[in-house]
Amino acid sequence: IALRNCDESIREQAAIYEKRRDILVDGLNSIGWKVEKPRASMFVWTQIPEMFRRLGSMEFSIRMMEEAEVAVSPGIAFGEEGEGFLRIALVENENRIRQAIRQIKKMCGGMEQKRAAAAF
Repeated sequence: IALRNCDESIREQAAIYEKRRDILVDGLNSIGWKVEKPRASMFVWTQIPEMFRRLGSMEFSIRMMEEAEVAVSPGIAFGEEGEGFLRIALVENENRIRQAIRQIKKMCGGMEQKRAAAAF
């Protein structure tokens, strides 16, 4: 029944995920990440920014949760090739995604400042 009669709701749901994807990807790119827009997915895969890659995907994901209060999946959870990446689900509404971007920006800025101070 869904395959025969739900074309409109499928388009509506796809549009919701497309909007969330655009907000997330554009937001991460605006704070210096390099993220490509997936063509069809409810997830965004992204590399950890270069300056934080040494932490690895597990440690960076834990810091995201503890310091930015944003939950992401570490790439290593999907196999060795996933190391250095994060998987972010597009399950939150647009306002929550915007808030997550602000919190990630704040966290990464704080981590960068701590790293710079430790170098001196």
